[in-house]
Amino acid sequence: MFNIGDYVVNQNTESLGKVIGYGHRIIGNVYTTTIKVLVAEAENSHKRGFVVEDLISAWALLANH
Repeated sequence: MFNIGDYVVNQNTESLGKVIGYGHRIIGNVYTTTIKVLVAEAENSHKRGFVVEDLISAWALLANH
């Protein structure tokens, strides 16, 4: 589980961001905890400053932060 303020990287898209909160989503009739990430930089799309809510398992703690 990440702490609010942790810097994370998406393991699939390599987007970098900061954890700003938590949420919940029902996926396949299962109540799943999600994280809300303020994306600082998206490798694929060059977008900055948007919030994404995603599964915790899709993200990893960014080293050296």
